[in-house]
Amino acid sequence: MSDKEFKRLSEFIHTEVGIKLPSSKKVMVEARLQKRLRLLGKAHYRDYYEYLFSPEGLEEELVHLIDVITTNTTEFFREPRHFEIMNEQTLPLWRSENGSGRPFRLWSAGCSTGEEPYTLCIVLSEFAARSPGFRFSVMATDISTRVLSMAKNGVYPEERLAKMSMELKRRYFLRSKDRAKRLVRVAPDIRRIIDFRRLNFMESFAFPEPLDTIFCRNVMIYFDRATQERLLQKFCTQLLTGGFLFIGHSESLTGMDLPLRQHAPTVYRKI
Repeated sequence: MSDKEFKRLSEFIHTEVGIKLPSSKKVMVEARLQKRLRLLGKAHYRDYYEYLFSPEGLEEELVHLIDVITTNTTEFFREPRHFEIMNEQTLPLWRSENGSGRPFRLWSAGCSTGEEPYTLCIVLSEFAARSPGFRFSVMATDISTRVLSMAKNGVYPEERLAKMSMELKRRYFLRSKDRAKRLVRVAPDIRRIIDFRRLNFMESFAFPEPLDTIFCRNVMIYFDRATQERLLQKFCTQLLTGGFLFIGHSESLTGMDLPLRQHAPTVYRKI
C-alpha cells in the first residue's frame, strides 16, 4: 500500500466513523485488509481501493472495512470501580429522586462483544432484587456488525468469567452441555433485556426517551479531540439533567465546554 493510498483511506475512515489512523498504523491496516483482499479476489491494494470507492463498494464494503479496522478489547466487570460507584452511589441516588414511577434507562455506547452491557444488566438486576419496584432498560450499540452478532449470541469462553463470583456465574450464565468446549452462555432472561443496535457515532442520532446513564468507555481514545467533543455534546443531548456519563480511565474531558460536572474520577453528572 502506497503512502498516498493509506492517506486517502485514513481520511475516508476518519470522515465516515471518526477513527484516526496515524501513519504508524499503516502496517496494521495492511495486515488486516489481507483477508478482505482474499475474500474479494483482489490481488493488490489498488484493486481493493477501486472497488471500495466505487458506488457498489461504498454501499457494500464499508461495513466490512469498519469490522476490519476497529479494535475490540473488553471483559466482564472491566474497570470494576465504575460498577461499585453505580451500585453504591448513582443507582441509590436515582432511586431516591425518581422512586419507581418509571424505568431507569441506560446506554452502553460502543458495546463491543457484549461483556459491558451484560455486566451492567447483572449489576442492575442485583440492584432490582434489593429494590422492589425498580425497573430498567438497557440499549447497547456498536458500529461493527461482527461484534454485535457475537454480543447478541451471548456465548463466551468460560475463562472470561474468571473475575466473577461463583454466585453470579450460577445466577446469570449457563454452561455448555458439552463440557469439553468450556463455553458459557448468558441466561435468556438477561439476553432478552438488551436492545442491541448498530450505530455510527458520526451520524445524527436521537432516541425516543432521554437516558439516565451512558457508558462510553475506551472508545473516544480512537478519535481526535475535536471529534471527541462533538460526540460528547451529542451524548449530553441524549442525557437527562442529573444523568451520569461514565468514560474510560485513559480518557479526559479537561478543557471541553460541556454541561457536565465531575462526580468521581471518569464519572460525570449532567447539570
